[in-house]
Amino acid sequence: MDGASPTAQTLLSDIFGFDAFRPMQSEIVEAVARGDDVLAILPTGGGKSLCFQLPALLRPGLTIVISPLIALMRDQVRALREAGVAAGALTSGNTEEETDAVFRDLHEGRLKLLYLAPERLASGGTERLLASAGVSLIAVDEAHCVSQWGHDFRPDYLRIGALRRALDVPLAAFTATADSETRDEIVVRLFGGTAPTAFLGGFDRPNIHLAFAPKLKPREQILSFATARKGQSGIIYCGTRAKTETLAKALNDTGLHALAYHAGMEPDARRHVEERFQTDDGLIVCATVAFGMGIDKPDIRWVAHADLPKSIEAYYQEIGRAGRDGAPAETLTLYGADDIRFRRMQIDESLAPPERRVADHGRLNALLGLAEAQSCRRQKLLSYFEEAREPCGHCDLCASPPETFDGTEAVMKALSAILRTGESFGVGHLTDILVGTLTEKVRARGHDRLPTFGVGQDIDRRQWGAIFRQMMGHDLVRPDPERHGGLRMTEAVRPILKGDEAIFLRRDVLAAAPRRPAVKTLVSDEDAPLLSALKAKRRALAEAQRAPAYVIFPDRTLIEMAEKRPQTLDDMSRISGVGAKKLERYGQTFLEVINSEVAPPAHPARRKLAGRPSGELYDQLLAAQARLSRGADGTGKPMSCSASLLAKIAALGADGVHQIDRLLGDRLAERFGPAFADILRDA
Repeated sequence: MDGASPTAQTLLSDIFGFDAFRPMQSEIVEAVARGDDVLAILPTGGGKSLCFQLPALLRPGLTIVISPLIALMRDQVRALREAGVAAGALTSGNTEEETDAVFRDLHEGRLKLLYLAPERLASGGTERLLASAGVSLIAVDEAHCVSQWGHDFRPDYLRIGALRRALDVPLAAFTATADSETRDEIVVRLFGGTAPTAFLGGFDRPNIHLAFAPKLKPREQILSFATARKGQSGIIYCGTRAKTETLAKALNDTGLHALAYHAGMEPDARRHVEERFQTDDGLIVCATVAFGMGIDKPDIRWVAHADLPKSIEAYYQEIGRAGRDGAPAETLTLYGADDIRFRRMQIDESLAPPERRVADHGRLNALLGLAEAQSCRRQKLLSYFEEAREPCGHCDLCASPPETFDGTEAVMKALSAILRTGESFGVGHLTDILVGTLTEKVRARGHDRLPTFGVGQDIDRRQWGAIFRQMMGHDLVRPDPERHGGLRMTEAVRPILKGDEAIFLRRDVLAAAPRRPAVKTLVSDEDAPLLSALKAKRRALAEAQRAPAYVIFPDRTLIEMAEKRPQTLDDMSRISGVGAKKLERYGQTFLEVINSEVAPPAHPARRKLAGRPSGELYDQLLAAQARLSRGADGTGKPMSCSASLLAKIAALGADGVHQIDRLLGDRLAERFGPAFADILRDA
């Protein structure tokens, strides 16, 4: 909270329902509200949207938000309106009526935030529209899309710099993934080369548990992982469209609730899956990487990769969709030799220039290094982003350190087999040579007469597969697309061949996954039934409004309700995520669920005071009024004050005691004035 103005803190609490800022949010909000040009790099789930939404309310005029994600824009607009903020969006997903309403609100000066798809900037009419709309700030979400070297490049992002110059207003750019090269490109293309006020918030997501596992029985591994998290929303990323469909069917056959999603589906079918994922609790989506960027769902509890992602940046972005509400989330990434071979060949066969292919191999190497890590996985991940940290104690390797062995001799035998066969064969044939299996292919090529034939019989085939996989992971060998995937050695093998370096490998644990894993829960067994009831009420409200469930309240808020069990509106107002508008709209409804009975509804005048000191004063005044309604001796004519009058007196505080008689008038002041004055003084 340090550095934030009282107004920012008040809005944070009243509008968004949070008591405190997350790390760096306060400083970023202050800089943006002040009118600085800002570049902020915060991890997914670090609260980037608040860093431009809150300044938009602090600054005069209109804030433009440019984002490539139509679904995300629509969800943020819906959530802002739910919180009482005037917001709109102009995207290709709008109906004609929605677009007309936005133009009308713009013309009448009602909007505080306007979300725009970057494609809108290609129209000359957009710049003219904005020039007359009183724009005071441009916010750019997913700012890394301006980088032509990035995997999410959007050509229309290149128009943003010109728009900023035309409107002559400050610009605030936000992203979760930007290495130093991308950051430099953002500064040039969005800020004209003039360095903005920069905030680098770090890449750590401490609430996300990291885990990798070699593929043994991959379908069983995924089904086991998902079954242990039944009832929790999750995403399973698959390498092919076909796998999304077969895996979704397998999950449904085991009693889970899953849908497939890929770019080959009709647009309406894809939208249906997106909408279901937003509104349904506990739905699993089996998807290609086409799914996820536009999903602003904070309560995704887990992300699994059935196949290896294409790079460490892609991995970080995809797992980052879990746990955006800050509550615990889990990940699992499966990988095997076939994945590594496929990713290598995908890079080598691309049409990218040579320097880009070299960089892509480097990014894949970083991911493989993470997969084959022998100590803290989080430490390894953050070191790639040039962020140092101590071992986390929270990843799979910290919880269960792997067994390692000196693999130098085994690697030397494998390299010998590769070299003596002309670097032209894959893992299967090389393993046959090493373990001494006399196949027709081995005999036909005379490879049974090589010195390396049978030298690896002390290691079984599965462990040889793990050794070759780790050799590819350490970039000692790569599949050569010109030799039909035959393994060829890289420069990294020289120190090993010369005997200058040893190499230690992980010993794969080949035990099968547990058949009946324990179900993971977000709360204690005692609180679980109440959390289920709160989720059911949220789902009913969301379905009635045809809105995502988290727009009502995110999981984290419901978890806090289940654990703290607020009994009054004042208690409810202290729950994180319950702002003034949501308290007024939903507070009573959720109190009834918590208390398992219909509590008498509070008067609207009292509801507005919930969570404030004047709310407690109101209750004391109400009690005093009930005691004195027939006078001190209980025989007088019944008298009472209106709820709005009691609220005005409660708002006076101790300094306003002298105003009580004026507000009450002679008749009421005679009956209640002295008692009300004592209450205010005691406060």
